[in-house]
Amino acid sequence: MGERIDTLVVGAGQAGIAMSEHLGKQGVPHLVLEKNRVAEAWRSGRWDALVANGPAWHDRFPNLEHESCGPDAFPTKEKVADYLCAYAEMVNAPIRTGVEVRRASRLPGRSGFRVETSDGVIEAQRIVAATGAFQHPVVPRLVPEDSGVTQMHSFDYRNPGQLPEGAVLVVGGGSSGAQIADELNRAGRKVFLSIGAHDRPPRAYRGRDYCWWLGVLGLWDQAALEPGREHVAIAVSGAYGGATMDFRRLASEGVTLMGVTKSYGNGALHFADDLAANIADGDANYLSVLDAADAYAERMGLDLPEEPEARAAWPDPACLTHPILDLNLAQEGVSTIIWATGFRQDFGWLEVDAFDEAGRPVHQRGVSQEPGVYFLGLPWQSRRGSTFIWGVWHDAKHVADQIAIQRNYEAYSPAGAQA
Repeated sequence: MGERIDTLVVGAGQAGIAMSEHLGKQGVPHLVLEKNRVAEAWRSGRWDALVANGPAWHDRFPNLEHESCGPDAFPTKEKVADYLCAYAEMVNAPIRTGVEVRRASRLPGRSGFRVETSDGVIEAQRIVAATGAFQHPVVPRLVPEDSGVTQMHSFDYRNPGQLPEGAVLVVGGGSSGAQIADELNRAGRKVFLSIGAHDRPPRAYRGRDYCWWLGVLGLWDQAALEPGREHVAIAVSGAYGGATMDFRRLASEGVTLMGVTKSYGNGALHFADDLAANIADGDANYLSVLDAADAYAERMGLDLPEEPEARAAWPDPACLTHPILDLNLAQEGVSTIIWATGFRQDFGWLEVDAFDEAGRPVHQRGVSQEPGVYFLGLPWQSRRGSTFIWGVWHDAKHVADQIAIQRNYEAYSPAGAQA
């Protein structure tokens, strides 16, 4: 007979820790399994110079402030990991590290699940998959491995010294791609940056951080993406003290911009002629935030300093007015391609009827269509902020409440019925 537990939480990152806190408050017996260390992805799945994309006052759980830096600073990745470890200790999360969950399936003929781990079998009445949104790096199969160019995902990038000498092509204009391109350019590398559709919010405006503006404007609680915006990246950064990510500025500093990477052949990469449109859409997003902030400040009578210079645009660089559609890697001295192309989720270990034909979880705010199965840390699980530390905390509370409700139903016995 293996170990038994009411609720098994898989993953001890920010989602699993938040889940443990709320289950503990509800009095639900539970166990959190983590195949590596607590908050491992923050330590080993990020580059050396990464800082949080939100200030410390915002990117945290409600019941503990960051003690390692000021509230308006952007914590380093190590400080974020240390913070999560401290929080897990504060809430007495029953975490067992170094244990990998390999397979989970429903017990035949009765409620609950058989969970096979690297440390034996566990029977659980419920399972919460809290493995997060960033599980397996996605690398497009465009450039052959024998092309002579070093290729890696942003997940594996650490610092400029890690790369061979030569120019670098970064593919992806979201936060990771933009920040890595900026860092490599500051290190003296020749950098090409391929960008697609993106949102480009201001880092701060009229004395308030972007995170504050999204909060007062109610945009963190936006329930779903607009149709067609599912793959739009967000270019925002807390690096170097926090500054608005402006691609024209990067170009003025030496980064060469291209549109979406389309194909490869005869030693050259080919790009879509969409750079100008992508930049224009990013500008429109940026200005829409300024407009909304100005309207809110006027409506609420806020005494915030006006900032007309925020609307001044950098001049169009040559790579924007005369876009590069083909890039011969050898001729341009490109020795490395960094694919900042996102991640895919993998729930292959969870053998239950909880997914659609594409393998995506079917759920309502984390409550699966499969009884006893729950999800946490999914993008847009309940709102725009669901993958942020504070957002996953609120989602965890909802999931824990639903688990407590189900436990109450299970405990019900009609008056006079025998046990």
